[in-house]
Amino acid sequence: MKIEAYSVVTLKYTLKDKHGNVVDQSDENDPLVYMQGTDYLVPGLEAALQNHEKGDCFSTVVKAEDGYGTYDEDLVQEIPLANFGGVTPEIGAAFVAQTEEGVHPVVIKEINGDQVKVDANHPMAGCDLYFDLEVLDVREPTDEEREHRHVHLHGHCCHHDHDEHEHGCCHGHHHDDEDGHEHKCCHGHHHDDEDEHEHKCCHGHHHDDEGGHEHKCCHRHHHDE
Repeated sequence: MKIEAYSVVTLKYTLKDKHGNVVDQSDENDPLVYMQGTDYLVPGLEAALQNHEKGDCFSTVVKAEDGYGTYDEDLVQEIPLANFGGVTPEIGAAFVAQTEEGVHPVVIKEINGDQVKVDANHPMAGCDLYFDLEVLDVREPTDEEREHRHVHLHGHCCHHDHDEHEHGCCHGHHHDDEDGHEHKCCHGHHHDDEDEHEHKCCHGHHHDDEGGHEHKCCHRHHHDE
């Protein structure tokens, strides 16, 4: 059968940047299983998979605007160092900002005296995404899966959009840290963190990403986003 809305798809993927460096890939023994048409993948990847069948192997390029979105300078802000509550931030470290909607990952970009510049853009915002894909299986959803709008693995109800780093580059509404950094915490204006790493806190002021960049890599729901 062809991939269409609500198809349950088992997918093997490798994501590369424009230089050919591997950014993310599915586990050989644990491929990505998702439901088409439920915003689990970034829009460009889902569109590329539409109408493909089991056994198809192909490559596709997802433009930035159809992936993690364009880079938003408004998501780069400075917060007081004192708001980190005694935690010493390091450039490149990932923290999470507490918001009214939950927590959202940010990365430390600069430390200037008593001010810390943080970036809430997805690490691949503004980047085209280069995918190598293999469709391992396509099936109809069960009635319960269709009703819940997500896959039930091994008979259990699994909320993919809250899995810790699972297939980080394939998820959508999601802002997980794909660099493997431990998420610490700074309170600001941001979206939800689906990462379950240790959270340390610093009260900051951050704006949530209004560009819909939920961490999708291939997954969506992620960067509302």
